[in-house]
Amino acid sequence: MAGSAEALTKAGQDGAAGFRAAPDLRDAIGRWLSWLRHERRVADLTAEAYARDAGQLLWFLNQHHGELPRLQTLTALTRGDFRAWMASRQSQGIEARSQARSLSAIKSLFRFLARNDLAANGIISTLRAPKLPRSVPKPLNVGEALEAIDAVAGLQMDDWVGKRDTAILLLLYGCGLRIGEAIGLSRRDIPLTGEAATLTVTGKGRKTRVVPLLPQVRDAVRAYLAACPWGGTGSDPLFFGAKGGRLNPRLIQKAMQILRLSLGLPETATPHALRHSFATHLLGAGADLRAIQELLGHSSLSTTQRYTDVDAKHLLAVYGAAHPRAKR
Repeated sequence: MAGSAEALTKAGQDGAAGFRAAPDLRDAIGRWLSWLRHERRVADLTAEAYARDAGQLLWFLNQHHGELPRLQTLTALTRGDFRAWMASRQSQGIEARSQARSLSAIKSLFRFLARNDLAANGIISTLRAPKLPRSVPKPLNVGEALEAIDAVAGLQMDDWVGKRDTAILLLLYGCGLRIGEAIGLSRRDIPLTGEAATLTVTGKGRKTRVVPLLPQVRDAVRAYLAACPWGGTGSDPLFFGAKGGRLNPRLIQKAMQILRLSLGLPETATPHALRHSFATHLLGAGADLRAIQELLGHSSLSTTQRYTDVDAKHLLAVYGAAHPRAKR
């Protein structure tokens, strides 16, 4: 399965050549991935995740039927086949949230195939995703967030790489960006001259939003660019990897893993936790929920309202530790 996963990641980037399927199905999946990227304009990481989900279904069908799946295979799938696939995912320890995303990806694929008269199977639309527990964001406290930002540069041998990682973590915590949004920035996106104090971010579904650019964040980006050995024009990536290509977000995730161990941070201390911290700390300071929704780029207020649960827990914890009546 591990080898298959590597091929699927490549397939998500380069088309459907890495999928183990008959040529007609590989071609159809390639068209679907192209449609996701260029028509639906989904984020690159989302397209790659959908490609992996589709590839894992094909891997299962290879094992389940003992032959390469083709378009006709998808048409002939029964409810039992789909349930067997979902059961196999569950037996591998796949969490309910990931299973729900996988089912959403496969439904998208089947809708595309049906619309283009390539294959049709109405059973998939009747399947329900596993019930998801209500998740509560897990932010860092203010001290932990600032400690991580201050320490990340010290993990790197090269000064410019340390400045790069500091700038990225500041964009996550200071502007509420997702890691993919920060890595996806081009040089022209950061206003480094003049009085401009906002940053235009392209988020999920290629939707844009405007967020304040704090002076500390802009200064950190300037310091990184002054030290970076890779030049470029406005269309070039803002953040480079060591060899000059666009930075892989996995490197920032790895840096946070190291910081968890070295600083004793909670296991939930990830790059995305800094975005959660941005929202939670704003809410705790009295920011309006609608404003936070706009800053995060949430399409639904209900998504942003999860942070009120976090803030309520924090208030109760403070009450329990400080109020005289709570200690009786």
